[in-house]
Amino acid sequence: MPLETPVRIVQELTARGFNAEQEAVTLIAGADSPGRALETVVESVDDNTLRISAADVRSALAESRPDPTATGDIERDISAQEDPPVSTGDGDSAATETGEQSDESSPRETTGSKGDGSRPSDDPSLESRESRESESDVDGAVSDPTSGANTTTESNPTTESTQTPTTESSATPQSQARDPALRSLEVAGDVTGQSTGTGEYGDFVKVFRDRYEKLSKQLRGRVNHRPATAIQSMSGGTDAAMIGLVNDIRSTKSGHWLVELEDTTGTFPCLVMKDREFAELVDELLLDECIAVEGTLSDDAGIMFVDSMYFPDVPRTYTPNTADRHVQAALISDIHVGSQEFVADAWGRFADWLHTEEAEHVEYLLIAGDMVEGVGVYPNQDEELDIIDIYEQYETFSEHLKDVPGDMEILMIPGNHDAVRLAEPQPGFDEELRDIMSAHDARITGNPSLVTVEGVKVLMYHGVSLDEVIAELPVEKASYDEPHKAMYQLLKKRHVAPQFGGKTRLAPEEKDYLVMEEVPDVFHTGHVHKLGWGKYHDVLAVNSGCWQSQTDFQKSVNIDPDVGYAPILDLDTLDMTVRKFV
Repeated sequence: MPLETPVRIVQELTARGFNAEQEAVTLIAGADSPGRALETVVESVDDNTLRISAADVRSALAESRPDPTATGDIERDISAQEDPPVSTGDGDSAATETGEQSDESSPRETTGSKGDGSRPSDDPSLESRESRESESDVDGAVSDPTSGANTTTESNPTTESTQTPTTESSATPQSQARDPALRSLEVAGDVTGQSTGTGEYGDFVKVFRDRYEKLSKQLRGRVNHRPATAIQSMSGGTDAAMIGLVNDIRSTKSGHWLVELEDTTGTFPCLVMKDREFAELVDELLLDECIAVEGTLSDDAGIMFVDSMYFPDVPRTYTPNTADRHVQAALISDIHVGSQEFVADAWGRFADWLHTEEAEHVEYLLIAGDMVEGVGVYPNQDEELDIIDIYEQYETFSEHLKDVPGDMEILMIPGNHDAVRLAEPQPGFDEELRDIMSAHDARITGNPSLVTVEGVKVLMYHGVSLDEVIAELPVEKASYDEPHKAMYQLLKKRHVAPQFGGKTRLAPEEKDYLVMEEVPDVFHTGHVHKLGWGKYHDVLAVNSGCWQSQTDFQKSVNIDPDVGYAPILDLDTLDMTVRKFV
């Protein structure tokens, strides 16, 4: 058999609706007649089988005694296929000049929306595979074929790529390159099965106390904190410092800012003078976030004149973790199966690419919510549904998920369109939906979750609070065109949804699952359907776009989605390449 046989066996099994263990694929490939062996295994397994095991293969081959001289139709079909499509960059020059895609439908690397504020190119010209891979793919940057140079985010220097071009002589078959024994995937901060909130007053007290305790610990080393009641008893004119949740923000007649802070003992007003160099930080404040201030008490000790302000933030000394081997993860979100605007063709090209040798190191698929379009999520949504039953939507999503290589590790969290509670933190899917989506034995966890992938900490959060951050903060601090900048604000506040009672529905629990107790190496969100990435204090923030073209509702709110992008993250270097499949 040719070297590509394991890949083609996986493709053939996937086309027939099966997934398979890597050992099962190896056993089929090692048979005297792999094509006939595959046919025998498929015929022997139960009709309800979704994942073919090594035991299934051994049992089927032991029961059959095929003619060793026969090749079988399946083997001929596998051998006769063309090599799996790869992103060679060799497109028709005329198509490149006119903006039309070649018939090969190969994925293209693209710049997307980055820290410099640029938007995705409508049709970036294709470049050769060897040329592209020899270019420097930087942290949060990709090669820009239209300029012949690398484009970077505003916060990241260019670094040399560790990738080496793949040649036909050195390429390793995908299924042979992947070794599940080397993988590790751990989840922390998952509310699934842990929710205790009843909505009573005591639950709200508990969650805000827990938020304060966790975030104040991150600030106590920077200021000589005193409780609100202690400051109230201090003499006028003395120095003071306080850590508290923002209870109120209002401006005075003179244009100064009065920020009222609250801790577990009470509240205290703090005045930020408009001429202070840090006064613009007030524009970044959201209600209920935790900050620290230092200043001097007024003569009557009734107010603090603020001299400095601190956020929990990511320490500038933070060093990100990396994997011990060259392995990659695809970061995607907002698939929206069931919508008339779901771009099935782009998804198919993405899934096909995952079967190629070029994607042999992509062993993880991390999905940040909104697997389906849902029902009744926004006004008149039913007029835009291709599938009106929520369970049928998930069944169809599961069918599309089968197109992904069966030996990939898949982890998914829910979003606001999914059939879970809307209030955050969101538990993972119930057992009925898990059974529907069990084809790949995907790992399902809550929103948000801190997922450690081979040592790299990836904070997965669907991103509903980004709407609120973008609405509340100045456009230069947060916007839909640059969603990663809104993510920077959440990293700075060390909380994924700090403001309570606004657009983001929050559920009170015994503890605040939305606090970033640990600094993530990668912060992955979706929800806003915009592509953007960049680095904030060495944390890579990625919003991965969507797989749904513009809906009438999005037109009404002026959202032009970035469709069919797949950020591919090198876990050993945290370099990232963005591929486009439309």
